[in-house]
Amino acid sequence: MIRLHITGPAGAGTTTLGAALATDLDIAHLDTDSFFWLPTDPPFTRMRAVPARQERLARAMENAGSWVLSGSVLGWGDEHVQRVDAVIYLYVPPEIRIPRLIARERMRYGDDIASGGRMHDQHCEFLAWARGYEDDAHAGRSRHKHEAWLATLGCLVLRLDGSAPVPTLVEDVRTAVTPVA
Repeated sequence: MIRLHITGPAGAGTTTLGAALATDLDIAHLDTDSFFWLPTDPPFTRMRAVPARQERLARAMENAGSWVLSGSVLGWGDEHVQRVDAVIYLYVPPEIRIPRLIARERMRYGDDIASGGRMHDQHCEFLAWARGYEDDAHAGRSRHKHEAWLATLGCLVLRLDGSAPVPTLVEDVRTAVTPVA
């Protein structure tokens, strides 16, 4: 059984690496957004209640057996992290990840995030939240909070540069978590 959790700031590539690892290791890919957010149009506007998130995540983990979980459970799913073999922390500096986020949002939502678009305000709020990651006093997910949380874990913590090519990251994780024959 393999159980991995990939986390980091928005735009670090946790979902991309999670999907690539799941394919490479032939295990399930679980993404925290599908547990955290209710399906809405526009998306990512209503949070699922914490007990419902936790229950859905626990069920998905149990059903999958082996899995890679991408995203963040910081503050709502910490008990699930006790099940992991390793946590992979991807970090990308803001000068790389913010443009990544803007490009991703444009690709996903097009004119909806442009000035006057139905998701423009939501997009601006999201970018402001993402930019706050480096601020220790940020109310949301922050590097300071992630570092404090990582220090409490009793499992392998692998820190990787999320700006590296995905195949390199997959190989780095595989080498760290796969037993040598």
